[in-house]
Amino acid sequence: MTKNSYFYAFIVVFLAGLSWSFGAVVVRHMDEANSYVFQYLFYRGISIALILLIYLFITEGLNFYKNFLKIGISGVMGGIFLAIAFTGFIYSITITSAAVTLFMLAAMPFIAAIFGYFFLNEILRRSTLISMVIAFIGVCIMIINDSITGTVLGALLGFVSATGFALYTVTIRWKPETPKFTTVVLAGLFCTFFSFIFLGFSFEPFNTMPVKNSYLSLLHGLFVASGLILYSLGAKYLPAAELALLSLMEVVGGVLWVWLPIFGINETPSLTVIIGGVVITFAVIFHGYGSRRKREPILP
Repeated sequence: MTKNSYFYAFIVVFLAGLSWSFGAVVVRHMDEANSYVFQYLFYRGISIALILLIYLFITEGLNFYKNFLKIGISGVMGGIFLAIAFTGFIYSITITSAAVTLFMLAAMPFIAAIFGYFFLNEILRRSTLISMVIAFIGVCIMIINDSITGTVLGALLGFVSATGFALYTVTIRWKPETPKFTTVVLAGLFCTFFSFIFLGFSFEPFNTMPVKNSYLSLLHGLFVASGLILYSLGAKYLPAAELALLSLMEVVGGVLWVWLPIFGINETPSLTVIIGGVVITFAVIFHGYGSRRKREPILP
């Protein structure tokens, strides 16, 4: 792997994190968000699957369906883990503060590092370990006030989401030959199917959901699908823990967007949130600088 390909991966995964960061804004604009979680997930799952199918058709033509014949166990597992991450995130952010949910997502690099070490034999670089620690400290600073008021259930669901995404990250690196975009399509379909089960296999609950929420779910699907495309493009060049680390820009962006008046939410961040965001940004920049250098070995 060349330095250019490694730095390319850094850029696209960084952009993936920014794309996902708009999810917090979309959810905050929902009407009675905690009452329509599964309806929202149903539409969003369909949106993600359709966008990825369109992407595959554009890039591979009519033969795109052949990817599904190569999906394998790693693809199915990755789809299930990612669907769990989708569900945990929406449930968490609708019952607790965005800061608490995003804080739990900061566990992704550590979970990915643990599973990546045991299942993929990936050894972390010193610069990555340092960046992970700095990022974790930054997120802790960000939620130092919110952690007291956040619900325990919301925090646990946030951790479930982080675990699901970390495991998805490991599965897409487990067998590099497995078509990654078809895994995302499966995740969208699994999410839709799981939601329909919880809705009692009935379309009646959709009749009460505001039309606004339906459009927001489709928009959220666009952000998620775009981010996953970028994330998957960088996956073959970066270890699992580094992939999850770069996606932490979702935390900084998520807090920033709900603060800016242009998005109509106006959640003014506290001083600790601002300081924590600066620390996380520094961690990602530090990691990006390290990606330009030769990959030095590190002791297990």
